[in-house]
Amino acid sequence: MNAKIHIIRHGRTFANEKSLYCGSTDIPLSESGAKEILDFKSKGVYPKAELFITSGMKRTIETLKLIYGDVDFITIKGLREYDFGDFEMQGYNELKDRPDYQEWITDEEGNVRCPGGESKNEFYKRVDQSIQKILKEIFKRDTGSAMVICHGGVIAVIMDRLFPNKRNFYEWQPKYGLGYTLEYSNGEFKGYKNIEPTSIEPTSEETTSKHENI
Repeated sequence: MNAKIHIIRHGRTFANEKSLYCGSTDIPLSESGAKEILDFKSKGVYPKAELFITSGMKRTIETLKLIYGDVDFITIKGLREYDFGDFEMQGYNELKDRPDYQEWITDEEGNVRCPGGESKNEFYKRVDQSIQKILKEIFKRDTGSAMVICHGGVIAVIMDRLFPNKRNFYEWQPKYGLGYTLEYSNGEFKGYKNIEPTSIEPTSEETTSKHENI
C-alpha cells in the first residue's frame, strides 16, 4: 500500500511565545498563532488529505479547523505532547535551581520522570505506538493520504525514529504550523519532504532517507 502521511505542528500558543513548558496543559492558539496558520494557508502550504488525525488537544483541533474547516477527524491520544508534570507552564529561569529539574534535563538514559509527569522513554514508547495506530487507521480506510496535526516533540520523535542519524533530535522539530510529508510504500517509510512555504529552500536530505519496517 502507498500513502502520503502529512505531519504538522499545531499553531503557536501564548505558552510557546513565552517559552514555557506546555505539554499536557490544554490551551488554545494565540491570536498571532492563528493568524500565522491562516497566512500559511493563503500561501498554499498545506496539502489535500483524505483522512484527518489530531492529538485531541485544543491547539491541534483549532489548527485543523483553520486549515481544513469543519472536517471529521480521528483522535489518537498517544500523539499528545510530552507531559511535563509539575514543570508545566513554567520557564527555564523558574526551574533551573530545582534539583529535580536538573536531574531530568541531565538524564541521558531517558528514565527520569518529570515530577507528576512522564519520562522520555515513556514518551517515546507511546509515540512509537501512535505511529502504528496511524498506519492502522490508514489501512482500515484504504486511503492514500492522511493529515496528522500534533506537537513539536511528537514530530521530533517520529522523525528521529523513522530516519535515524540524519539530524540532531531537536533539529527535527518543525516551526509552528509546518512539518513533513512522509512517503510510505510496501511496508516501509521511503523518505520525506518538508511542508513549508515554497520560498524556503528544501534541505539536501529530503526524500533520500530510508528506514526498514517499524
